[in-house]
Amino acid sequence: MKHTSFEAAATRVSLVSMVINLLLAAFKFAAGVIGRSGAMISDAIHSSSDVLGSLIVIVGVRMSEKTSDKDHPYGHERMECVASLILAGILAAAGFSIGKEAVTSVINRSYETEAAPGLVALIAAVVSIVVKEGLFWYTWVNAKRIRSSALKAEAWHHRSDALSSVGALIGIGGALLGVRVMEPIASIVICLFILKVAVDIFREAVDNMVDHACDAEMESAIRECAALQPGVERVDSLRTRKFGRKIYVDIEIAADGDLTLRAAHDIAQQVHDNIEQTFSEVKHIMVHVNPVNHEK
Repeated sequence: MKHTSFEAAATRVSLVSMVINLLLAAFKFAAGVIGRSGAMISDAIHSSSDVLGSLIVIVGVRMSEKTSDKDHPYGHERMECVASLILAGILAAAGFSIGKEAVTSVINRSYETEAAPGLVALIAAVVSIVVKEGLFWYTWVNAKRIRSSALKAEAWHHRSDALSSVGALIGIGGALLGVRVMEPIASIVICLFILKVAVDIFREAVDNMVDHACDAEMESAIRECAALQPGVERVDSLRTRKFGRKIYVDIEIAADGDLTLRAAHDIAQQVHDNIEQTFSEVKHIMVHVNPVNHEK
């Protein structure tokens, strides 16, 4: 299968993320062990889960770019949504794991018997925040550019890691100041941030899989584009549905009822072509023509 520019761009971004996350996870784990910080070790585990997330994005994007076939006449774009759903599940699992460990620590007061974290753990938290926030913006900008929901999910995966590092920073700083309970509390806050992101990614992926309509701004622009075509008297109805990162459009226009079938067809074809050329995310559009009878 020939690789598309969309697939190549998404794969490049994910590969960059994988390499950086592997290095960062190893660095944070070592810093957590050396610095005796449970929060930093939890943060390292979260970073390592991002590597799996990048692999899922690569596979999902590759499958979504497969051409239509007999069993899938409308294409495979929704496979990218499946990748987003899996990423949401991974995030939720990571969040629950971190939260469970932190709550257990608070209930059992085990944090009181743990050694105080060292300064190296604090430095690692700062480095992690900077790197992960940079990865978020790198991935987010590219996701917006190629309109990839899976890459957007991966970007939020990076942002959740940055937020977890902020929590770790607060917890480690509190522990160094003698407030030992701050570390597990910070891990609980990390858990809540991660779960919120997981829910948001899940909802967006589901919207793209259940024929959710486009936003009002997009529909208004499509209506205006159709209404501006010569021969179109009005736009009677417009229905849109998301199909992965693509959009399907059903539109009814009105034209002079005395036109020949060929003339009415030409107007519909012009509307069809101009909308597809104007909006690159529109994969298919069906145009129906209603007659308008003008009084003589």
